[in-house]
Amino acid sequence: MFDSIGWGEIIVLGLAALFIFGPERLPDLAKDAAAGLKRVRAAVTGIREQVNESLGDDLPEFRDIDLRKYHPKTFIRSQLLGEDDEPTVHRGSSAAAAAAPVVARPRDRAVPPPFDPDAT
Repeated sequence: MFDSIGWGEIIVLGLAALFIFGPERLPDLAKDAAAGLKRVRAAVTGIREQVNESLGDDLPEFRDIDLRKYHPKTFIRSQLLGEDDEPTVHRGSSAAAAAAPVVARPRDRAVPPPFDPDAT
């Protein structure tokens, strides 16, 4: 969640909270935030247990589903950056040619780019 926030930003946020709320109210706010976080975690755990119970009894194949891999960010990352299948080598091509990277040729500017009217 906080992958892009460094220690410098955390210190600045802490100092800003200290100046905004004052040193006498800051410990109470931290306790309230921790209690709220515990309530949210307990609620999420309860919901997860209810889903596992309802899916697990009727459909045993869904009992061991890891819902974290279906989080949109994780799912898209695995689809875009996941390992592809091994490339197939056709008969008659050499192994050196198959291992060589494909280099894109520069496009001829006189020829218009391909256009598919059905795709637009």
